[in-house]
Amino acid sequence: MAAITLLITNEKGLTMYPPVAEGVQLSSSRRGSPGTLKFTVLKDQAMASLGGFAEGSVAQLFADGKQLFQGYIFSKRRDKEGAIECTAYDQIRYLKNKDVLRYKNMTASEVVKLIAADNNLQIGEIAPTGYIIPWRSEVNVTLLDMIETALDLELTNKGQMFVLFDDCGRLTLQNIAQMRVDLLINAAAAENFDYTSSIDEQTYNQIKLVSEEQQKKYEVGDSEHIKLWGKLQYFDTLKEGENGQAKAEALLKLYNSKTRKLKINRALGDVRVWAGCLIGVALDLGDIIANTLMLVEKVTHTFKESEHFMDLTLRGGEFIA
Repeated sequence: MAAITLLITNEKGLTMYPPVAEGVQLSSSRRGSPGTLKFTVLKDQAMASLGGFAEGSVAQLFADGKQLFQGYIFSKRRDKEGAIECTAYDQIRYLKNKDVLRYKNMTASEVVKLIAADNNLQIGEIAPTGYIIPWRSEVNVTLLDMIETALDLELTNKGQMFVLFDDCGRLTLQNIAQMRVDLLINAAAAENFDYTSSIDEQTYNQIKLVSEEQQKKYEVGDSEHIKLWGKLQYFDTLKEGENGQAKAEALLKLYNSKTRKLKINRALGDVRVWAGCLIGVALDLGDIIANTLMLVEKVTHTFKESEHFMDLTLRGGEFIA
């Protein structure tokens, strides 16, 4: 197991290495949530001599000297023994602020850079996206939702999925094709799994898009799946400048399948695994045998003195988290 080190830097700029109880948890989600570090600091005189730490102090986590996380402590909870349960979030937490944004002819990657600059957030590598968004007006919407809407437009119009994450203090945007981890999860590596399949959510075999401006309608469907499941229709209106036929075909390709959810419990831990990366999975799930790359939607790493395991939520192929 990797040797875990936690550093806290307080508002005075003083760095401390506090004693930490077993059960440090590091979690990430591909969308909707910041990276999260949870840990419990034990009472310590050396830490007290440096003035302790408070909400807003910087928390960093390392494994065998490699940095895994950098964020800010947002909450502290004490007990009578003096132990302090802490929760820290990375920069994406600040994207939960609501604001207003109007823009024209910008790509999703340009939107990320604009929002980061306006909110004094540090950025790292921002991969270029291809779809030019004709215009958007976002009012009283979180900054993260603004970015995820732009990334959704890239996916539905270009078929390319990008992931926004905080790489130890730098907002980063990457295409999932560039985020493969050389790792295989099989029956020997996972304690248990939870698998469901459904056509009740995020499954559509008929796409209907309407352009009110041009008074045009675009429809595509899969007659074979309509016979099997009945008509499951996705309907939306087009924004100015969108290619209705191309978007309808892209949406059908994206949604014309069963949704399959796969959760892996207590897999052997690997510190390279972060939400948004691709890993190999080889499992007999009953109705299908999964032997493919899958996208990590969520992961929680748990570090204890003698073990490191991770709980995973995956999608890939026909899998949707």
